[in-house]
Amino acid sequence: MEVENQVNTIDVCQVTPYFDSSESATELSLPLTFSDIIWLRFHPVERIFFYKLTESTPSFFNSVILPKLKHSLSHTLLHFLPLAGNLIWPPQAIKPIILYTPDDGVQLTIAESTADFHLLSGNEVHGAADSRPYIPELPVTDSKASAIALKITLFPNHGFCIGISAHHAVLDGKSSTMFIKAWAHLCKLGDEDKRQYPALLTELTPVFDRIAMQDPEGLDMVYLNNWLELKWPGVDLNPRSLQLLPAIAVRSSSVRATFELSREDIKKLRERVLANLVKEGSKETRPIHLSTFVLVLAHGFVCIAKARGFESNRRVLIGFAVDCRARLDPPIHENYFGNCVSSCAAFTEAKSLLEENGFMHVAEMLSELIKNLEKGVLDGAKETAASFMKEAAGGAALLGVAGSNRFEVYGTDFGWGKPEKVEITSIDRTGAISLAESKDGNGGVEIGFVLEKHEMEKFTSLFVDGLKNH
Repeated sequence: MEVENQVNTIDVCQVTPYFDSSESATELSLPLTFSDIIWLRFHPVERIFFYKLTESTPSFFNSVILPKLKHSLSHTLLHFLPLAGNLIWPPQAIKPIILYTPDDGVQLTIAESTADFHLLSGNEVHGAADSRPYIPELPVTDSKASAIALKITLFPNHGFCIGISAHHAVLDGKSSTMFIKAWAHLCKLGDEDKRQYPALLTELTPVFDRIAMQDPEGLDMVYLNNWLELKWPGVDLNPRSLQLLPAIAVRSSSVRATFELSREDIKKLRERVLANLVKEGSKETRPIHLSTFVLVLAHGFVCIAKARGFESNRRVLIGFAVDCRARLDPPIHENYFGNCVSSCAAFTEAKSLLEENGFMHVAEMLSELIKNLEKGVLDGAKETAASFMKEAAGGAALLGVAGSNRFEVYGTDFGWGKPEKVEITSIDRTGAISLAESKDGNGGVEIGFVLEKHEMEKFTSLFVDGLKNH
């Protein structure tokens, strides 16, 4: 089903951090760590938070909703100064840095839409491109890139949405989620009339200390050199530019859908793996990590490979990012702000996903990747990064995941209720699966996909029938 997108831009403004009369803005700079640099030219992570609110008339939106959102954003940025700044690459500097200077701020776009709010915020199949008007363009030039950009769109009498583009070299999913939750917390509990805002909760207070991110292997320069030496088909890349890699165009034939897996569905998948291990007589000799994460991704990846009709000899890169905060030695603060993730990936041939035991094969691959983290979260990091770049440029199929069912994004309440839907829009350009907890809090998960229309039809059948048959 198609959504008629009629989105009008009302205003584009800059929101700066709030400093009271007793404070003055000061410059703040942060170096990029190896975990930031690996994402230097990747496309931003884009998310949309949809909020259903039938009393959201233009008058109420402009007099109540928008002022509260803007004022609380200004107060939130005071705690998250790097997000009001930019990624820059000074001429004499070896590496880019994050720099906030007085008068810097976040670009905020205000818009109004007459599109079908219920379809956009639902799980049903609809055009992938239909989400694009609600995502702000992240300002990026050769020498400067914004940390984030925001867009707030009103759907009169239906609700509103908040779209965010976040530069992946500045922050990872956990940090991005912490910022959004901090903004929601201050918006919900703050009183702008009295200029009173609560203190941030401990779990929402960012830690910017970079000293803890030790890099004895010199991974920062390894990753930077990978970017400087990268060759991309058909593109003349300027090595020192901050411009992002070419974006994959979102085809008009691409569609988006979200699928729910209940706790019972996940239990069935787990039983299926255990039954196969018993059948093979290997339950004791080949232990396997059967988390919800592993089971859901294994089922999803196999269905994607079949729906997209991968040729059996095609190279496939299966991977995910893992939060390293608690896994580093020594561990760093759980509220560390920036990137603290490592890529876990393995290559296989498509035939291993297409065969009857494809689900088992992928589950074991993912399980092995997770178990290998016990050896050291950065074990083999140099080789993994170079191999990933080479395979991506060489046309390997990439099967990855964006988001997490542990971020608890459905608890993000700005004062008008919890989100109707949280969408990771950028999977339309990466081909990844999006992952979040079920919004009803029943212990299940929801996963999002973007595929060609005919592929989505086949995928839906494979995905649903695969759960029923096992």
